[in-house]
Amino acid sequence: MDEGRRTVLFQLVSEKGISSHAHFSEEYNRAANDLERKGFDVAPPPGARQYARLLAFGGVKTAPFRPTAIVLERLFGKPVTELLQAAEEPPSQRTPRRTPSPSMPTESDLLMTARDAADHSGEAAALRVDELTLDQLHDDLNRLSREYGCRAPAEVYHEANSLLQHAQRTLERTRSPEQLTRLYYAAGQASSLLAAVSFDLGALAPAVSFARTAVQYGKTIGHGPLQAYAYGMLSFMAFWDGRPSESVRLARIAQGFGGLGSTARRRLYAIEARAHGHLRDDAEASRCIVAALEETGGRRDELHDDVAGEFAFDEARTAMSNATTSLLLRDGVAAEEFATTALTLLSSRPTAEIPLIVSGPAAVDLARARLMRNEVEGAQEALEQVFQVPPGHRASGMMERLTAARMELTRPDFRGAAAAVALADQIEEFSALSPARRLGAQSALAIES
Repeated sequence: MDEGRRTVLFQLVSEKGISSHAHFSEEYNRAANDLERKGFDVAPPPGARQYARLLAFGGVKTAPFRPTAIVLERLFGKPVTELLQAAEEPPSQRTPRRTPSPSMPTESDLLMTARDAADHSGEAAALRVDELTLDQLHDDLNRLSREYGCRAPAEVYHEANSLLQHAQRTLERTRSPEQLTRLYYAAGQASSLLAAVSFDLGALAPAVSFARTAVQYGKTIGHGPLQAYAYGMLSFMAFWDGRPSESVRLARIAQGFGGLGSTARRRLYAIEARAHGHLRDDAEASRCIVAALEETGGRRDELHDDVAGEFAFDEARTAMSNATTSLLLRDGVAAEEFATTALTLLSSRPTAEIPLIVSGPAAVDLARARLMRNEVEGAQEALEQVFQVPPGHRASGMMERLTAARMELTRPDFRGAAAAVALADQIEEFSALSPARRLGAQSALAIES
């Protein structure tokens, strides 16, 4: 082997005294076993022929796959790309040389290149995961998405985070295009759930980051509904963060993705309506409310309709969102009508299946609509079911509405009214135990008065 064609890897195995394939394999297996105990996916040591090529600069045309590379990097403390570079010659052996002209490849060179290509394709074909693993990941994510509204956000966070990490690890174990598509979709779905749960816990910055991550996963596989959902989350969080004009822009980008069903479009119109409500643009807000209500076609998409759950946006959720928009426009009559519709639709479901992230906000909106016409007792009645919500389920969407209801009670009309003071105190006590309050979250915009 010519001195100038030896790799850094050759230099390092020589220094360690493990240049023979047997000794190298023994050290490789030690490092691999240590990594496997820590949860990493690793590959067996390279065969003797592949090992010889790794020691020759230019001996392999592509770097080893990640399960092999991670062991080499642990064993030698250098990136695999650096290990395959040419080893630097000692100064005493360096002589000026002119760059030679490329030589004609021999039949032996061509045969070696062909064998390398065959080895690489064989390794790629072998890098597939069991389809049952993907099916289980798919089922777990769909179940979590459907349970979201009835479970405490903190519980959902831990499970969604575990599923995201599982999807990311599995991505390193396959080169099948079809499996990669399924896994990127799973990672995007898990990231979307983490965006929603982070917002519900009052952590806006992580929520934005997870939503952007979901956008990127959706972009990687050209999945319109996944990107649209994530952009809708970004739009929602923009007006909550005090940037309603940016919210309108993001909602309209979301509406432009292909493959969206009627549910997805209904959701995006409702979000845009809220953004216009924060801008006090009555005409545009009303237009979007009508558009959301009229989006009743039978077009479906995999995420919003087949997975559904957190990704769904049914009539009850639409009515709840429209009630909030009506409150922003100071239209108490419409707000009460929409909130009552949402609660009526939800009441037909079994108690265990009523999503608190919808019923809670709808009840608070109903209370606030009644406060707008000075009905403290009616507001108290509407809030009775809200005050029964356990602390772990008191998501930020519910809490921001309660903050707005609390502000209604400070109007001069209620000054000195014992019932108003008692209700305000009850709201304060209830809010103090919410996850968002314990995380120190503050709403920059909330529901404006």
